Amino acid sequence: MGKDYDYVTRTSQNQGVLQTTGFVNNENINSSGNWSLGLLQMDFFYRYNPWYAGQFVRKIIPKINLTPYSIQFFTTILNKLKPKLLSVLVRDVDKTFLNSKIFLPVTKSGKIDYQFMELFQAELESERISNLEIFLLESGFDSCNLTERESQIFNDFTDSKIKFGEFTFAAVFNNIKQGRRLKKDDQLAGNIPFVMAGVTNTGVVNYISNPVASFPKNSITIDIFGNTFYRNYAYGAGDDTGVYWNDKLNYSKESMLFFASAMEKSVSGKFDYGKKLRSSQSFDFKMQLPSKGQKPDFEIMETLISAIKKMVIKDVVLYVQQKKKELKSMTQ
Repeated sequence: MGKDYDYVTRTSQNQGVLQTTGFVNNENINSSGNWSLGLLQMDFFYRYNPWYAGQFVRKIIPKINLTPYSIQFFTTILNKLKPKLLSVLVRDVDKTFLNSKIFLPVTKSGKIDYQFMELFQAELESERISNLEIFLLESGFDSCNLTERESQIFNDFTDSKIKFGEFTFAAVFNNIKQGRRLKKDDQLAGNIPFVMAGVTNTGVVNYISNPVASFPKNSITIDIFGNTFYRNYAYGAGDDTGVYWNDKLNYSKESMLFFASAMEKSVSGKFDYGKKLRSSQSFDFKMQLPSKGQKPDFEIMETLISAIKKMVIKDVVLYVQQKKKELKSMTQ
């Protein structure tokens, strides 16, 4: 199969692109510059590239030329039709859509006000970019350039030149505890994050006020299936979640992130509904860590995590810079 065109299905995930296939050949291709409508959740996605449609997908073709910001405006308006389209049978979707009315800004003469759409969306984009820029600055990621040491450590890691050793969970953490059972019906609304087994929202299922055992920030949770997350905030945890921390050694956030990755790799694929992980079983579990003199090499761990974070955030930094240029050009 070719790798030139998005294969769009009725899924709501990944902008409707089927991830398992990803791309198809060039037969029966739809042109870009239109919307796809998946007949499952009735999501409208604008197609910026030529695409191939699955069986339960409709193509929505605009009769007018649209600019990038007016596309965003129209996409929002179209998706407001979702409840209406979900209320009818699939066979009636086409008729229902074509007979639907949408509300758009108009000029004094009654024509569609594209300039207002442009300015409105640009203002929203400017606010979003400003908030994102503030977040990057506060997080220390205004620059994504690696230092010489970060480049060296990352290259050594890539070339398998870093020495690793085995360390038990108990050798790293002096606190390994299991959470406390708290049924959903017994959970009282509050502001304490409550963690249970799962990956959605990193396992935070509710915010409670119950006087359950509170676990400290700068700790790691591993649930009964092996899902592992670093926590930089205080929280409560259910009895399907184990918690790991050290109140004697002040590990850095970067070291804890490295521990979390190493621990998840250690337990990956070993636990499921038939064999659930409990923290009391994990004291002697071993993880691989950079080592120096039979001890964890914290300098390497921290530097490597810092390099990886910068590389991950690089696209976000470049995105912010590009959007700022685009918004500036609109106001000139």
